[in-house]
Amino acid sequence: MTVAAAHDVDILGTRFDGPAPEVTVSKDMIKRGVIVAPLIVAVCAVIWGANGAWSSMYGIAIVLANFALAAGLIAGAARISIGLMMGATLFGYLIRLGLIFLAVLLVKDASWISLPALGSTIIITHLGLLFWEMKFVALSLAHPGLKPDRA
Repeated sequence: MTVAAAHDVDILGTRFDGPAPEVTVSKDMIKRGVIVAPLIVAVCAVIWGANGAWSSMYGIAIVLANFALAAGLIAGAARISIGLMMGATLFGYLIRLGLIFLAVLLVKDASWISLPALGSTIIITHLGLLFWEMKFVALSLAHPGLKPDRA
């Protein structure tokens, strides 16, 4: 490839056709979220009562849906172009924050909601699952996504 031809390559128009590691990582986080959900609900029930339990279940659903939506947006956009993937990552984040805000706004005055339980669940579940998942993510371009199983 000549120097002139190298400049004609449209890197932002390139698309990814291979496996989507973000989907694999997201599915793994959702699986871990379902595993830890009963503990989170129990803690919220002890602290805030039945409303805390309902609120924590709603918060966990918001977090898990957020992770699934993020992976879906990025994986879908990457199959079209890198430029679209970058836009989906940035603007998808803002849209997902807006959706979380809307989900809380819709129930803030409901009789079954405990805002401290909901807020705590959303924050702790997001951060907890992200930090927990760091142990399982490969930091290598040779194996993007989850670390390969050791045989």
